[in-house]
Amino acid sequence: MGSREEKSAVESQSFAGQAVATRDAYGAALTELGKRNEKIVVLDADLSGSTKTAKFAKAFPDRFFNMGISEQDMVGTAGGLSLAGKIPFASTFAIFETGRAWEQIRQTICYSRLNVKLVATHAGITVGEDGASHQALEDVALMRVLPEMVVIVPSDGFETKQVIDTIADYKGPVYVRLGRAKVPAVMPADYKFRIGKAYKFHIGRDVNIIANGIMVSAALQARELLSKEGIDAGVINMSTVKPLDTEILLDAAKNTELIVTAEEHSIIGGLGGAVAEFLSEYHPIPVKRIGTRDTFGGSGKPDELLKLYGLTAEDIVKTIKLALGS
Repeated sequence: MGSREEKSAVESQSFAGQAVATRDAYGAALTELGKRNEKIVVLDADLSGSTKTAKFAKAFPDRFFNMGISEQDMVGTAGGLSLAGKIPFASTFAIFETGRAWEQIRQTICYSRLNVKLVATHAGITVGEDGASHQALEDVALMRVLPEMVVIVPSDGFETKQVIDTIADYKGPVYVRLGRAKVPAVMPADYKFRIGKAYKFHIGRDVNIIANGIMVSAALQARELLSKEGIDAGVINMSTVKPLDTEILLDAAKNTELIVTAEEHSIIGGLGGAVAEFLSEYHPIPVKRIGTRDTFGGSGKPDELLKLYGLTAEDIVKTIKLALGS
């Protein structure tokens, strides 16, 4: 009885102030959502233990579908369920969801603007020891290019829970990118997620850092380090990559001399690409992109890989100081 009560408490928490893996927050949020909405159905490609959809499967076995190692079938079936009035959440590792099933996502889901939620876990190099074959560094680019697709990269467990609740009410295709490793809590307790709206921690005089996912924590650490050297750095959590919050981006660009983007993704086609594309057309300003650079990942501990690929607070500081000539 005691353990059951403890599990229920964990599942209903908001995750505010807690360091958790965003995939864990997803599993708990999805289960809570299932209790409130009988239209929610969940599909997985034989990875429910890792994606944490197994929690939903245990609570609602008649609304959970293990599609096996068949991502294309999973996406097509999710589309069919949406046409039957259900709200499907389809999950697997990011590399398999966006890679193997890209054509089905394009032709079946986006072209018909079906109400399917693609929530992928194990994105980025913090997948760790599984190595390059399992580390999606291109998934945001693959999803961002698709018409009708909303693309979201939550920064912590608290934001992830709000994202899952929000997209359940949104009508249309959504891609949510989640990670394997625990991430620090960064969002304040009064934060309210909205699709297409970034969160401004601070607008800096010297530089503004536009980040998402695990890199929001690194950006906040970098801001503290820079402040000790007299550099005023702003930080913005751009968790929705598409549609981009162009209003806050313009404000950040007009009030500083440098924009730096930070993401656990290739600098090609992701957050850095989206920001650079917009600013080059509407408010040209120097932009430095921090992310992986036209390369595959590698096997190693998450922290080691973040250092190896230049995705730490110290790397952000170094990039900014070089750009500002400090």
